[in-house]
Amino acid sequence: MILDTLAAHEGPLTLDELVGAFQLGKLTQQEALSKRLVAMVREGQLMQNRRGAYGPVTEMNLIAGSVQAHRDGFGFLIPDAGGKDVFLSPRQMRSLMNGDRVLVRVIGLDYKGRPEGVVAEVIERVSRSVVGRLHIDRGVAYVIPDNPRVQQDLLIPAEELGKARHGQMVVADIVAPPGNRTLPVGRITEILGEHLAPGMEIEAAIRAHSLPNEWPHAVEQEAAAIPDTVQPEQYADREDLRKLPLVTIDGADARDFDDAVHARREKKGWTLWVAIADVSAYVKPDAPLDKEALKRGNSVYFPQRVIPMLPEKLSNGLCSLNPDVERLCMVCEMRVMPDGEVAKARFFEGVMRSHARLIYEDVAEMLDAPDGAKARERAAIVPHLQTLNEVFEALFAARGRRGAIDFESTETRIVFSDERKIDRIVPVKRNRAHRLIEECMVAANVEAAKFVEKAKLPNLYRVHEDPDPIKIATLREFLALKGLSLGGGPKPKAGDFAKVLQEARSRPDISLIQTVLLRTLMQARYSPVNVGHFGLALTHYAHFTSPIRRYPDLLLHRALKHATLKRGLLRRVPKGFIYTQENMEAFGTHCSMTERRADEATREVTTWLKCEYMSHRVGEEFDGIVASVAPFGLFVELSGLYVDGLVHVSTLKNDYYEYDDRTHRLNGSRSGMSYGLGDRLRVKLVRVNLDERKIDLELLHQISRGPTAKNPSREGAAKNERRSDPIQRGARKSRSASSSKPPRKRS
Repeated sequence: MILDTLAAHEGPLTLDELVGAFQLGKLTQQEALSKRLVAMVREGQLMQNRRGAYGPVTEMNLIAGSVQAHRDGFGFLIPDAGGKDVFLSPRQMRSLMNGDRVLVRVIGLDYKGRPEGVVAEVIERVSRSVVGRLHIDRGVAYVIPDNPRVQQDLLIPAEELGKARHGQMVVADIVAPPGNRTLPVGRITEILGEHLAPGMEIEAAIRAHSLPNEWPHAVEQEAAAIPDTVQPEQYADREDLRKLPLVTIDGADARDFDDAVHARREKKGWTLWVAIADVSAYVKPDAPLDKEALKRGNSVYFPQRVIPMLPEKLSNGLCSLNPDVERLCMVCEMRVMPDGEVAKARFFEGVMRSHARLIYEDVAEMLDAPDGAKARERAAIVPHLQTLNEVFEALFAARGRRGAIDFESTETRIVFSDERKIDRIVPVKRNRAHRLIEECMVAANVEAAKFVEKAKLPNLYRVHEDPDPIKIATLREFLALKGLSLGGGPKPKAGDFAKVLQEARSRPDISLIQTVLLRTLMQARYSPVNVGHFGLALTHYAHFTSPIRRYPDLLLHRALKHATLKRGLLRRVPKGFIYTQENMEAFGTHCSMTERRADEATREVTTWLKCEYMSHRVGEEFDGIVASVAPFGLFVELSGLYVDGLVHVSTLKNDYYEYDDRTHRLNGSRSGMSYGLGDRLRVKLVRVNLDERKIDLELLHQISRGPTAKNPSREGAAKNERRSDPIQRGARKSRSASSSKPPRKRS
């Protein structure tokens, strides 16, 4: 009503004018209106001008959103209502910190064609503390933030130092935010320890990203009150699957098992059972366990440490499908046809006993060598695995026919020494067992999404939107230079991307082509509006298979339970579902944020560990391959080490280099020298900056030119031609305690 009234008026209205418009005679009513106006200003719905009048942000050409800072001084406004990010210059960022909520007025476009804005008002200071390394220089104390998105150092007055010493990692509360000419001021509230102490990188990341990592007392009490074992009365009304030979297939170091599978041959096709831990049987809506799970959003997997979404009693105990014990489960039973299509599916509550805890490598070996030693050890299980493999092959063939994009990447695992320092980094190979489980999980996720949509229940879908048309146009230019083309016209489908990948499989520049294709795609997120999943070429997709570690899966389980009868048939949907569409919108935004937060935190920890690993090798020479190219330099992956470093453009000798965004190369304007993706280089490690997490390399010489390179003289001619043309311009977690990346990914 307030927004409608203000929008209908010719200009902003003061509090007194609004009181008159609403005819509020009582003092309590006037006070309530005043508090509501203040809240709406804080939430970015209204702005109060210099004369104290209120107006809708939309009518004042302002955009509300959150600030995302960049380590180089500039930043972006991420609009609350969606749409294009707004560029904020370093001058605008002087008085802002990462995460602050502000109102911005768009004043035009920057040199890259992005909307550029100026800050009209700071709505809320979100940053409350800073984690970093304390420096004391000539009596001046300041904290260098560990988070690269926090651009300003934090001044610490002498009386606020406490017992902290120079060089220690600390947490400091912000007592005065930054201004246009002043740095933020803080006080030391926690001393984490020495800079290079084992595990310090994780402690810093937890605090820098505000990751909840301690259980509230109410959560501990609720978890303690739950029996340690499944009680017989809990599965009285459930389908009994204890004799069905369900098995779990996971990593060797896994401790929590949230899915089990089994398949049986039928006259035509197969019946596939995917049993998932029934977390919703223990975590009830709005209970302390539920509130904390929502707050965390997901489990966070650091190398050698996990911050779980649920207490260990549930995540590794009652909800984990451990072998030879009763467990409550939610089951998706599917009839898979020979062509890999699911003819029908049903969902029901069950009770099960896992018949075996298997690991990927063993399953792959048993499938590849059914008469081998490993298969003889598990002779009773091998026939069941072979049936599962038949189902996988049918599902995978269907995946290929619908055009799902199948990127290949090298994942790595960090191996630690006894002192918890990196000993080495090793590649992790995905095998047939990884893919088998992935396809079973995708099939169950699809059927769950279809089921809740048919039931017309509010739900979170895992959506992956179509690529941006501008990025598609840029991609087409790049592919044309490679003799390739992307079909599909102005709106290509996933199958068109998959076709390009297939055509490029045997080419030496496949890595480059795959990288550019991947960068063209959008980021997957959670949304209550189903727009499909572009990368998987699916019209329906939701996360059902990991409720132990993802809150959206738990929400989906509750929806499925609400919509199913005892036998799992959707004949009628009872009224009174506890969640609304508006609830789901809030859940989707929050869970997408917690997912990004976890990714950023784990990436920072891995980068820090790699920097520490390389800090003892300064001065050494390495062979490497150019893995990425930017206007400011070349990112080189050191051969056999799986560590990236930067050769800055300013260190490239004897020429001025220009970045060609179509070919992803740095081209010398005079010498004709060119460096790009796939080039093999000899480099020297010259510097490692642990505070900024930077590895600096120096180019010694070029070993060989990559598959992207062209004749230098022809490149120069093409560059001149372009100058004359004005028109040219992403299932499953890592459960391994020592893994830096998931050993397999479930979309």
